Amino acid sequence: MAQNREQLVEELKALLEQDVASIKEQVDRIKTQFYSEESEEFEDEFKELLAQYKAKRAEVAAEEAKEQAENLARKQAILDVMRQMVEGANAEGVMANLQRMRELQAEWKTIGPVPATHTQEVRKAYQQYQEQFYDLVKINIELRDLDFKKNLELKTLLCEAAERLQNNENIVEASRALQQLHDEWAEIGPVAREFREEIWNRFKSASTIINRKHQAYFDQLHAREQENLERKRAIIEALKAINEPIVNGEPLTAKQWEELAAKVQELQTAWKKIGFAPKKYNQSIYDEYRAECDRFFNTRSEYFRELRERRKERERKHKEYLERQKAREERKREREEQRAAFMAKGGDSLRRMHERLKQEIKTAENNILFFTAKSKTANKLVESMQAKIEALKAQLAQIEAKLEQEDE
Repeated sequence: MAQNREQLVEELKALLEQDVASIKEQVDRIKTQFYSEESEEFEDEFKELLAQYKAKRAEVAAEEAKEQAENLARKQAILDVMRQMVEGANAEGVMANLQRMRELQAEWKTIGPVPATHTQEVRKAYQQYQEQFYDLVKINIELRDLDFKKNLELKTLLCEAAERLQNNENIVEASRALQQLHDEWAEIGPVAREFREEIWNRFKSASTIINRKHQAYFDQLHAREQENLERKRAIIEALKAINEPIVNGEPLTAKQWEELAAKVQELQTAWKKIGFAPKKYNQSIYDEYRAECDRFFNTRSEYFRELRERRKERERKHKEYLERQKAREERKREREEQRAAFMAKGGDSLRRMHERLKQEIKTAENNILFFTAKSKTANKLVESMQAKIEALKAQLAQIEAKLEQEDE
């Protein structure tokens, strides 16, 4: 007997290691067998195991109650949405909510049980709202079919408009018009399922032709823009070839400057005739071009500014020269007047005296040479002659001083 009770205790221990929600029948069986024996062996241990079982059952029950309450809240939220869809439904709303109703149904199936006291209530409300909604769907099917027909007519008109755009030679205008047609297409509702692929393929085919033309147009445009960029770069290089020598100090004449200016203006005229370069280069290439033009004309302006300054300096010096000449002429005239006045007061006799003294000095110097060459004993005579010469020179110097005063 003791061995049997011990086995039941061990079996109950093993069961408690499992999910308590699934062992109720086994526990009830063990309990019945355990207490069918008139014995007190293992009584306390068995009761302790039963207490653990009940505690775990209570925890599971509480968790189940919490989960069922959450399930109830989720289902009630779905019922609220379904009620709003039924009560606020109109011809458009019913069909628009059809997919939403399917989503709600799918979500409902994922939700577990609710408390038993609410099971019948939520099930009944769910069935009621479903029936009401699908009754509205049935009513609106005919309206939907009318909408499908109207939408097909509108989309057919858009296809025809897109096909006519293929003949528009202004591809940019045609592309903008096509975009407008696509916007209108998006605003039109669906057509019947059997026409959807066909009508869309027609519209797409017409759009593809225009889009290809548009792409080809911009490919050509980009090619021209790249060519324009190269032409503009060539003009900049030509400007640099003009600028480099002159900014490095190569001397030029005014005529050469004018010839270079004419070349630069020709390059500027050519630049204006070139279209746009690629957008990302437009500003940078223009800035480089503008800098080279400014460099040329600034250097040219500086040259002519210096030229004008040099001309002004020459004019100033010429003017000073003329003024000096005028002053010299004036002084010459004054001296002539003074000389005339001097001559009128006897100045001529002073000049004759000057010439006579010069002649006497020359004669005396010749005599000294004669005496020196003839006799070495004529020192006294030579000294006397030299003294006379010095006196004559002193007298001559006085007369020259007076004559210079008269000339001034």
